[in-house]
Formats: sequence, structure tokens, C-alpha cells
Amino acid sequence: MAFDLNAYLARIHYTGPYAADLPTLRRLHLLHACAIPFENLDALLGRRILLDDDSVFDKLVTAGRGGYCYEQNALLRRALLEIGFAVEDLAARVLIMRPAEVPARTHRLQLVTVGAERYLADVGFGGKTLTAPLRFEPDREQATPHGVYRVTRLEDEYLLSLREGEEWLPLYRFDLQPQYFADYEVANHYVATWPDSHFRHHLMGSLHARNGGSITLSDRQLTVNGERRELPDAGAVYRALQENLGLRLDSPTHGIDVESFNRIFCS
Repeated sequence: MAFDLNAYLARIHYTGPYAADLPTLRRLHLLHACAIPFENLDALLGRRILLDDDSVFDKLVTAGRGGYCYEQNALLRRALLEIGFAVEDLAARVLIMRPAEVPARTHRLQLVTVGAERYLADVGFGGKTLTAPLRFEPDREQATPHGVYRVTRLEDEYLLSLREGEEWLPLYRFDLQPQYFADYEVANHYVATWPDSHFRHHLMGSLHARNGGSITLSDRQLTVNGERRELPDAGAVYRALQENLGLRLDSPTHGIDVESFNRIFCS
């Protein structure tokens, strides 16, 4: 299956002209994060998560599903390349849970070159996902539609943080070592199949809104624009995936029926 840029643009509700320029990059980044949910259903189901361009396109565009960083940023990358952007593939160590030891590189991100500037682009970090590219300029606070971020220098690495009140929440650290498809395949397999992986035991879903709002689903806890409520049962969670996060679950290949969902969610 050839990558269909027009189908991708329709999936994220992008209309009008586009070019390899900063306004296009900003629109793509925002609309992608507001149209394709972050979710880990396949890891919970024990399904193999494929990262080749055709598989990612079929799942996230044709079937109307979402995905996590390896899929989300693979899809954005392919669209950017089709338009004519230069893209560098990178990997990061996730720090949001403040691990006691240095974690493995388990997050996919990219740098995008526009003219003489480079920008951090990342549409796959769950509820803290960027909704605008960040100029790759250390120690500069940068406002996005969903928060203020900054990149700081740590010797040979960089740290991405999000401002929360008067504090800065560390999200992940990364360097500029190029990543290849094989690197992502290994990390993806680890995250999706390691018995103690958080993705194997907890449902996660999130989606931003263009007006600055957001929706997150964590197991049975649904939060819409800061208002949190507990869903009563697996059926309510199944409906929330469709009604709140906009997931399609009817695909013959990538769909999930309610009975299968009940089995994994209640196990």
C-alpha cells in the first residue's frame, strides 16, 4: 500500500495548501495531536505492533485507530517526508515517572529542519504530547496550545520539560544519535511485550482539542478538560474510547469487539 498523503491530511482534518515551511509544520503537528489518539490497546491485547509505513498507515489512517509513540511519530515522519521536510530520527529516555535509575531509550521523537532552523516534533507522548513543534534552542521557554515547554542542555544530552505551576516537570532526555528502523523495532518489542511494561497492564488513551482542552483515559478514570470521573464498568470504558477519544473499533483487522475488550479489561 503506497502512502496516501491526501488520506492522511483528511484523517487529521487538514485543508488548504501545504509546503515544507514552518506554518505547515505547525498546522500538521497541532491537527495530528488533536485527531489521532494516543492509545495502547494492541499491547493490552497481546497483538504484534508493526512499525513499517504500510502497517502504521493502515491502522492509524484507514482503520481509524490510534497508537503510541513508535506509530504516531512514524506516521508524522512519513507525511513530513512526502511534503519535503528533512527529518532526523531520535530516541529518548522517559523521566516523567522520576525513575530511580537511568531508563532505557523507549520513546521515539524527531527533529525537523525548516530553512536554517531545527524543530523538535513529537506527537506520541500521551497526555503531555506536544501540540506544536519546538525550536531546538536550549533554555528557551516556548508556549504551545497546551502548555509551556523548554529544552535544556545536559552535557551531551538534552532534557524536555513541561512547566506545571512554578515547577518544571521533566518528560524525557535525549541525544542526537541517529536512530534506525531496527532500533525502533527492538525498543517497540520491549515496550509492548516485556511482562512488567506499564503498557501491558494499564489502559492509556489521550487526545488534545484545538481549543486547548484535552481528554485522557487511564483505566476507568476519564478526564475531560480537567474534570475527572470514574467509569462504572468495562462497557462504559469501551464507549468512552469511541465517543470521547474518537476511536473506530470496527475494522476487520484492527477492530476490537466489546466481548474481547471485556476479557482483557477485566482480567
